[in-house]
Amino acid sequence: MNTAVKVLSLSVVAAVAMMGCGKKEEAPKPAAAPAAPAAPAVTVVKLGHVGPLTGGIAHLGKDNENGARLAVEEANAAGIKIGGAPIKFELVAEDDQADPKVGNTVAQKLVDAKVVGVVGHLNSGTTIPASAIYNQAGIPMISGSATNPALTEQGFKAVFRVVGRDDQQGPAVANYLISAAKPKVAAVIDDATAYGEGLANEVEKTLKAAGVKVLPREKGTDKTADWKAVLTKVKGKKPDVIFYGGMDATGGPLLKQARELKIGAVFAFGDGACTDKMAELAGAAADGMVCSQAGIPVQAAGKKFLDAYKAKFNIDPILYSPFTYDAAMLMIEAMKKADSTDPAKYLPALASIDFNGASGNIQFDDKGDRKDAEMTIFAMKDGKVAPFAIIKGGKSLTLDEYAALGAPAAAPAAEAKPADAPAAAPAQK
Repeated sequence: MNTAVKVLSLSVVAAVAMMGCGKKEEAPKPAAAPAAPAAPAVTVVKLGHVGPLTGGIAHLGKDNENGARLAVEEANAAGIKIGGAPIKFELVAEDDQADPKVGNTVAQKLVDAKVVGVVGHLNSGTTIPASAIYNQAGIPMISGSATNPALTEQGFKAVFRVVGRDDQQGPAVANYLISAAKPKVAAVIDDATAYGEGLANEVEKTLKAAGVKVLPREKGTDKTADWKAVLTKVKGKKPDVIFYGGMDATGGPLLKQARELKIGAVFAFGDGACTDKMAELAGAAADGMVCSQAGIPVQAAGKKFLDAYKAKFNIDPILYSPFTYDAAMLMIEAMKKADSTDPAKYLPALASIDFNGASGNIQFDDKGDRKDAEMTIFAMKDGKVAPFAIIKGGKSLTLDEYAALGAPAAAPAAEAKPADAPAAAPAQK
């Protein structure tokens, strides 16, 4: 029994050993391929825009915002890298309601949101106080429409504008009135804002220097709807020309009521009322009005911008959107040149920039003003404000003459549909 068990056990051991010897070795698994390097994370860079998006001039605020938004979207589509990282720009838009107090509040809100630059504000009255907040935070600000000289006379190194100043615009429209209407008596009215009063002051100074009698200043507000008391007072002095410093929301009713009172003077306005909205607000009374703009007419902006704006928003730009588009593009270009989105690092590149934008070549002087800014004179014709003279370097040019200078990738003059210069002031009735 013991011998049988031993034999059986040896047989089992031998069988197991043979099975072990016959087992195939598994092939080693191939080493895993090295992981591809992770793509650089996208860096989100915030740019602010501020303008009135509610209230009587919301159409102008939205036009400005559209310009900045188009620039941001085009930059994102271009796949820009800064500091080796892909960049996605984000436009943070705020509504200042054309109110300085609200403007300061949203300015601080943008600072707290860590935007690296701000396009805006629209009105001088909101831009000037807000500029101190941005400058204190070291955040560059470029306005595409604030024209009061005080903005860049503060000595702030982070504050710029891409339009001309009222001490350029005021003399331009006043000198046109002097040469075309040859007035002996002029009335000047303003809306008591930093913009309206400031521009009216420049017009008045130029008229007086030319020997025109200027009546005592009349005022309203940026919300005045009934101008008849002011106009009745002015009518009795029989002015040949009347200039209003203010926006279209109040300028339209002013002009309509003046014609209802049979005031036959030539009416002139600054850029804030140099829009087709005047025909909507004043009706037929707007025909023949004269107005100025502290820059080239929107029709003469670069064709690429005009086509892109129309394709994106399904409307034509109104007034200063080519300039807010350029303002945003200037900041982005300065970041590319500095290879940094840090405001302290790209600010020097911005101050020394030489850039060809939708509104032409842009360079800044040591105050932050645009060098050699153009001025344009318009007339209302068939419900549209149309340019008939561009003033550059002290010379008055037709649109054809301006286009011949090779100025800003301009649309052909034929497309700009220039107006004829309006006739001299009609006889008083």
